[in-house]
Amino acid sequence: MAQNRYVPIEDVIAAHMTDLFGGAEVIEQHAFRVTRIRDLEVDEDITENLLQAMERELVRRRFEPAVRLEIEDTMSADVLDKLVTELGIEPRAVYRVNGPLDLSGLSAIADLSIGELRYPAFVPSNRAVAKDSSIFTAIAERDILVQHPYDSFAASVERLIQEAADDPGVLAIKQTLYRTSGQSPIADALIDAAEAGKQVVVVVEIKARFDERANITWARKLEEAGCHVVYGFVGLKTHCKMALIVRQESDGSLRRYCHLGTGNYHPTTARFYEDFGVLTADPAVGEDVTSLFNHLTGYSRPGSYNRLLVAPESMRNGIVSRIDAQAERARAGRPAKIAFKSNALVDEVVIDALYRASQAGVPVDMWIRGICALRPGIAGLSENIRVRSVLGRFLEHSRIYAFGADEDEGAEVWIGSADMMHRNLDRRVELIVRVTDPAHQRRVRQFMDLGMDDGTSSWWLNPDGYWMRHNRDEWGNPLRDVQETLVGERRVRSADEPGLWPGPGE
Repeated sequence: MAQNRYVPIEDVIAAHMTDLFGGAEVIEQHAFRVTRIRDLEVDEDITENLLQAMERELVRRRFEPAVRLEIEDTMSADVLDKLVTELGIEPRAVYRVNGPLDLSGLSAIADLSIGELRYPAFVPSNRAVAKDSSIFTAIAERDILVQHPYDSFAASVERLIQEAADDPGVLAIKQTLYRTSGQSPIADALIDAAEAGKQVVVVVEIKARFDERANITWARKLEEAGCHVVYGFVGLKTHCKMALIVRQESDGSLRRYCHLGTGNYHPTTARFYEDFGVLTADPAVGEDVTSLFNHLTGYSRPGSYNRLLVAPESMRNGIVSRIDAQAERARAGRPAKIAFKSNALVDEVVIDALYRASQAGVPVDMWIRGICALRPGIAGLSENIRVRSVLGRFLEHSRIYAFGADEDEGAEVWIGSADMMHRNLDRRVELIVRVTDPAHQRRVRQFMDLGMDDGTSSWWLNPDGYWMRHNRDEWGNPLRDVQETLVGERRVRSADEPGLWPGPGE
């Protein structure tokens, strides 16, 4: 390490300021960073070409009003006053920072090959589907549940789309794309499928924040290849993660294969975002996904679904009704439990329902990665609610909504794309799918229990709204790292030995 020295580029510039401004006296210099309004406003009702309108808005983004100013804590009041005046920003939007203003620059250091600073190499398990068998045969036999990055995204989801593109029996592929990478094997496979004469429909969300330009590029490539590209609804972002494949089987019948997940079809983030997905040939799911794609492409009105809850039509009511049902069970003296895992929990209707459930005596576990507007542990309101958060090697990104205790009557487990936020429940097309395989339900519940266990290193939300880190036991020993535990279990599974988690159909 002694030979490695890393210096922020702004420090290099500051050290040579007199060279840059020859003949001038440099009195002081400071770094600052401006954040501007991020959402692009396009009046879709009057826009004839949404793609061209979005491209124009991208050019204008750098001239949008400033909403935040971050400055070095050494900046003088005189310089700050000039900045605030010129930018037209409110003083309350100014943040003094003791350290680098742009931590994303540390990614360049993280990408360096410095062994002692890196996690041990981890190869995801690829046992979800046998290499020497058709993925369609495997899915036709039973639902397959995968959890990335512990299970290989390339060997499951990517493989499904690539085999569909190559399979002469596949007639149609329909898929949503919210975020994907610049070099996307999935998008390439969709292009190959269209060029092979298959019907390919892609719902591309070109309003995905910060990925607008990349998605516009992919939309054009997909259209040029003959794909039918749809941009979703006016006023709604299409955030759900789903793929539908229509295949003619050897006996001449048609069968629908689906993937529904909690994460984007993004091969890069799939290596460090934790996400669940289900691969299924269940006719009920196929019917649901077909109906939703027909709705997204403008051919039908939203309807009822068998194994899906869909926003903005039915998700909030579906979640709240299940919370209330658990409260009724508790009042009747029957077993009850609620366990959620989400990126954020801010929706007042859902929070109020959770408070009612707690008051009825329902144990409520909340695994929330980010913003949480619920206060746990308040007597008479939320004393039966625990809120935990896990930060580690991977970004905890999956959304799980479990109702009921273990295998009790009426117990359900749902996974999907929606957080409990206004934007997800009211202004996006979202879906969650019910996990029906008992082994898969147990696997998801065990994962939730592991994350919420007192012996797991995590952050606990206190009644006062502050987070407290719990990473050591009473003797000072480190607590269990849930992510490293799962990495270790996948290494065991890769060696064909029994592991913590059941495999597909076990």
